[in-house]
Amino acid sequence: MVVIGAGVIGLCLARALSARGWRVTVVERGEAGDGASRGNAGWVVPGRTAPVPGPGVVGTTLRSLRDPAAPLALRPSASPAYLRWLVDFWRHCNARDHAAGLAATAALNVDTLALFDRLRADGVAFESAETDILYAYRSAPHLERDLAGLAAITTEGSVQPVPMTGDALREREPALRDEVVGGYRLVAQRWVRPETLVAGLVADLRERGVEVRSQTRVTGFDRSSAGVAAVRTPQGPIAGDAVVLCAGVATADLARMLGVRLPIQAGKGYSLDYSPAPRSVTNVLYLDEARLAVTPFAGTLRVAGLMDLSSPGDAMPPARPCQVAAAAADYLRDWPTDPARATAWTGMRPLTPDGLPAIGRLPGVPNVAVAAGHAMLGITLAPATAEALAELLSGGDETDPDVLAPFDPARFVRRMPPHLKVAAKRA
Repeated sequence: MVVIGAGVIGLCLARALSARGWRVTVVERGEAGDGASRGNAGWVVPGRTAPVPGPGVVGTTLRSLRDPAAPLALRPSASPAYLRWLVDFWRHCNARDHAAGLAATAALNVDTLALFDRLRADGVAFESAETDILYAYRSAPHLERDLAGLAAITTEGSVQPVPMTGDALREREPALRDEVVGGYRLVAQRWVRPETLVAGLVADLRERGVEVRSQTRVTGFDRSSAGVAAVRTPQGPIAGDAVVLCAGVATADLARMLGVRLPIQAGKGYSLDYSPAPRSVTNVLYLDEARLAVTPFAGTLRVAGLMDLSSPGDAMPPARPCQVAAAAADYLRDWPTDPARATAWTGMRPLTPDGLPAIGRLPGVPNVAVAAGHAMLGITLAPATAEALAELLSGGDETDPDVLAPFDPARFVRRMPPHLKVAAKRA
């Protein structure tokens, strides 16, 4: 088995496959965890894994054309693939699809916390903590609308918020400014420091005999009657009975090499790491209107958020770190708007048009599967994705097939050329 991609999804999958007796090789074009897995907030909140497209998002993205500092910003591109994706993304920005997506991810997440506990019990070392999360608002109408919406969420594992006044929030977190009018608390949630999870998984895999090859770029595939016989790289071919594409945004390019159009685009995200922080912040915070998550890791305070819907690209827009710092300063006392003291990060979160990851067999290529498109939910969904897909590929019966049905890559089969549609129906 060849797993392409050494982000948290690929590494968890490699571990789950190895535990089921597969001989696994992981290949990564850069270093393990260098993509979207590295700089995110690391939150594990199984009951709140909502897809990005939802009611009001069309208007939000269109208004961002006049406000480059918007938390969710549209960066226009003339790419036909991007334009097709954007139109389909907008089509899914409705209450029905959003609720269905939330229910699907909640069902996949049922055992998420137990799976993280199992990783630690099995000796995978990573930094994590159980914690409450404080959601802070500067707009009372916005808070009232969100509390009403959250009260209607009754998916399995959902956690109901505990409303708090602005004064109550400041009593818990003195760093919050007086402009914060209120918010709510989610109890007994969890965070995981992403880079430590990646390092722990890599160490564990190597102890298990799994080969993790960094700086190994995939240039193509050797085909056979069974599908793919080998993965081509500049260092030579890597043979395998099966292949799984877990390369984030680059998964679309890999699928295209196999003749399949998989609609994954980049949602570029940002974070600032402060070591030490400009001021003490002891709670995990969500600064709601700014769409910023604040996580106090050991020795580092990470402020993560903002998203640009854009074509793939690794470049850091010069204005975005300043915009992250300035938005945080709207909520936090004595916070510098100049991010010079912070380490800035950007990464491409992989987004499908319906906001749900693609997990399952790749249509038309019998021995290739995919696990990509997790957007901002990669850390939360990684162990559950890995267990469900490994069970599917191993022919086991421990996973309810209905759990993976909403994530089936075949839902995009209408985008495939006619000859591949026929092959997919036969597979």
